[in-house]
Amino acid sequence: MITAESLVRFAPSIADTARHAAALEQARVASSVDSARRLCHFMGQVFVETNGFTVMEENLNYRNPERLDAVFSAVRGTDDARALIARGPQAIANRVYANRLGNGSEASGDGWLYRGSGYKQLTGRNNYRDIGALVGLDLEGHPEMARDPVNAARIAFAFWDARRCSPLADAGDLEAITERVNGPAKLGLAERRNATLRAMDIWTS
Repeated sequence: MITAESLVRFAPSIADTARHAAALEQARVASSVDSARRLCHFMGQVFVETNGFTVMEENLNYRNPERLDAVFSAVRGTDDARALIARGPQAIANRVYANRLGNGSEASGDGWLYRGSGYKQLTGRNNYRDIGALVGLDLEGHPEMARDPVNAARIAFAFWDARRCSPLADAGDLEAITERVNGPAKLGLAERRNATLRAMDIWTS
């Protein structure tokens, strides 16, 4: 279902298309994503998580302090946001993901180690450990492995199945899928809907 040709039509800015397509298709056939409808919902989510299949790790290179303050409750106003931005992405990650998702304190460095990675943008020590166990990888000990396409594809489909997203895709419940993938904030919901509809044009036509 996922070929280099279909993937580049869906994500024209992607690089190394054949490698990504092969990794995703190999992982897909071992998952519950066995219909075009399920695939379209999966791809719509992944498209947004990876900024159109152009990044394999979370972009924490913020420039706008108002935006950083608005997105993360751990940021304490625009002056604090400005100071974090001056210290760089690693400092931002360590602050905003501290004491969340199984991460340690800001000083532990877990926020940066377990920042969003891969097609799913897997985030947090707990998720790295739990999904790593499902796919047989020591992601907690080697978080950088989550950014390799072959591993990232296995992780993304394992996460999808662990959160039981395929039945939601069958029902067309994009909001519920987005909540399970992204969390209660459901960031980028409109973009996820648009990407899913574009996937439908490619994989169900």
